Amino acid sequence: MSGRGHRADARVLVCALGWIAFGVLNTATAGSTPDWPDTLLTRLEALALIQTLNAKILASNSATGSLGQWCQAHHLAAEPLIVARRIDSLTEPPSPAQRETLEVGAHDLVRYRRVELSCGDHVLSIADNWYVPGRLTADMNRQLEGTQTPFGIVVQPLHVHRETLEAKVLWSPLPEGWEANEAAATPPPGARLQLPAALFEHRAILYTAQHRPIAEVHEVYQRDLLAFPEPQLHQNGD
Repeated sequence: MSGRGHRADARVLVCALGWIAFGVLNTATAGSTPDWPDTLLTRLEALALIQTLNAKILASNSATGSLGQWCQAHHLAAEPLIVARRIDSLTEPPSPAQRETLEVGAHDLVRYRRVELSCGDHVLSIADNWYVPGRLTADMNRQLEGTQTPFGIVVQPLHVHRETLEAKVLWSPLPEGWEANEAAATPPPGARLQLPAALFEHRAILYTAQHRPIAEVHEVYQRDLLAFPEPQLHQNGD
């Protein structure tokens, strides 16, 4: 593809970013994983989608709510319900630094919960959660111990807000220097886009309305966020 062709594709993408962000996409096949052709345009589309969701979660008070909206907009399941599937084989006690952040003493109880946040058959995020049960109600603790309700939904009555400690992009669809190196930015003909399991991650503290910390979360967002058909964007006249 010529440099002019690359620039044309980029212009098409810029015009279409608003459509992508609002989920004007085809319906996903249940249980499908991302299966897009590997072209410069689809890599730019993947980058736009990842950064759109990344920014949305960073600006929100509920990662679960943002994932639910994403699932619904991109038709990842017939019922856009986010479920927290427990991973009980692992346990990780809080570090001294985490206890300090949570404002608890060395002997105060801090519980650990690791879950897959899923929409239908798609795992959208794997989340580690260290929370202070003494700052939650008995019913909240019961739900966290015995149900698949996500943490963010359980603690909604506390009017929780998030403060991000760290946000990191784990994969970029475009190689470094792609804008100046046509060869590096041009995938081989007929290739399929290969996505790693993890796309980006966040670490955050959850606070009550009284700014009392109740949990630290570490969320790793997964490739099934893009488990829908690639956007059908075409130049005018195509």
